[in-house]
Amino acid sequence: MSGGVDSSVAAALVREAGHEAIGVFMRLGSPDETLDEPVEICDLPASKTKRTHKQGCCSVGDAADARAVAAELGIPLYVCNFRKDFRRIIDYFVEEYAGGRTPNPCVRCNDWLKFGKLHDYARQLGCDAVASGHYARVGEVDGEHAMLRGADAGKDQSYVLFGVPRTQLGEMMLPIGVYETKQEVRDLAERFGLPTFDKPDSQEICFVPGQDYAGFIERERPGLVSSGAILTRDGTPVGEHRGQHRFTIGQRRGLGLSQVGEDGGPVYVVEKDPATNAVIVGSGDDLLASSLVAAEANWLVDAWDGWREVMVQHRYNSAAVPGRVRLVGDIDVPNQSGRSGAFAVEFDEPQRAVTAGQAVVLFEGERVLGGGWIARVG
Repeated sequence: MSGGVDSSVAAALVREAGHEAIGVFMRLGSPDETLDEPVEICDLPASKTKRTHKQGCCSVGDAADARAVAAELGIPLYVCNFRKDFRRIIDYFVEEYAGGRTPNPCVRCNDWLKFGKLHDYARQLGCDAVASGHYARVGEVDGEHAMLRGADAGKDQSYVLFGVPRTQLGEMMLPIGVYETKQEVRDLAERFGLPTFDKPDSQEICFVPGQDYAGFIERERPGLVSSGAILTRDGTPVGEHRGQHRFTIGQRRGLGLSQVGEDGGPVYVVEKDPATNAVIVGSGDDLLASSLVAAEANWLVDAWDGWREVMVQHRYNSAAVPGRVRLVGDIDVPNQSGRSGAFAVEFDEPQRAVTAGQAVVLFEGERVLGGGWIARVG
């Protein structure tokens, strides 16, 4: 229970279905936030903690909202202090930018904490399942559990859940994934009398104050602040910057350049070289990629031989597009989490701004086959 409307309604639906429900709030440690009496282990009810209000995902203010919902539903709420574990997410975030890649900390948080440590804690409590407020579904395909897209295409979050271990699908409940609009979920929250029914959605990374990514990274790694060259693809210097970590593939603003080349067209970041602290710019056509190789694969289906026709989603906010995939041997990638396995993807049509460090997820119809983390772009 994150204190948002989605997890609040998920808890209410679990309770309404007749299950014995235990609310759990994950304390991750948002910036500038304090607990007067930190809960070091998951064995104290939330009422035993003091708190200061703080906006943001999983903040102390959100804990107060989760507590109010739990009280309305008549269920216990426990606070798990995952601050030390969350440090792994922050280190990953910084290291990826330092290495010239673009991370997705929210997906990692699902993998390592929400469907990692939280499932471990649930087993310690003797629980049968973990329910969450994600817009996805767990269904059955050919007699086995399967991850499916949420009914609301505009809110579908199956992309961020690709890393759930296959063995955990039978221990997951996603109660709101069947609803076709967010308004239906808010209406349910109001019907249940939940105080979060009109709470705004959280859109930001919880540990980056003011969404100043560069400032946060530089406070963590001051040595990254260094002047570097902005180059065209043929190596011609056209400007300077204060660190390659300040840029992402496909970025246009913040370069201080209006145009490069004879065509006078828009200029985009098309590549970064962390070894030389160089940012390479080019045209929109230079952003197109026909293939990728991904590592740290997680499969929710059995392995197969040869190429397989699939739908490919290479960014959270991008649509899935036709392509094909085949399994390949392990590859060596930096900042790897410990999973092995790799795969190659070829797109039917070249795709824009395919970016190393992002998750790539594969679908057949509504079913999530699995995915991995983009290591190389072709």
